[in-house]
Amino acid sequence: MSMKSFRGQIANNTIDIISLHTNDGSVGYRIKKFEIMPTSPHDTPYENIVQIFSIEQTAASSTMDFSDNTLLAAGFMSGSASTNNSEDMHIVFDNTTFNQDIYITNLAPDTATAANYYIELEQIKLGLDENTVATLKDIRNIKSQ
Repeated sequence: MSMKSFRGQIANNTIDIISLHTNDGSVGYRIKKFEIMPTSPHDTPYENIVQIFSIEQTAASSTMDFSDNTLLAAGFMSGSASTNNSEDMHIVFDNTTFNQDIYITNLAPDTATAANYYIELEQIKLGLDENTVATLKDIRNIKSQ
């Protein structure tokens, strides 16, 4: 199908919502690209944990739990005025199909800095059975949280 892209800046300790839901849930998405970048790479030290979830979050977290089946992507970046660190990482779980809104969190525990993000989503036409599975998975995940 087609690709959709989203970009933005997320403040520290906040949650952004990307609205994707439709009335009938017949359009699904998979994350194909997820990148994060500092807002001012050489002004101040920074360390950001940016995560994307399939269900609403109550707070941004400094813990990345890859066993959480609502986690769709995670990224970590850090740097200072003198260097950008090579351990910056981005991981996308691209085999996960969703048809509801997604939630982006940013936490910079020590520096309170914002982060820029860029997301590319593959748009997929869902059949009735796929639509039902994606919707029920979201409902089950909400109840288990």
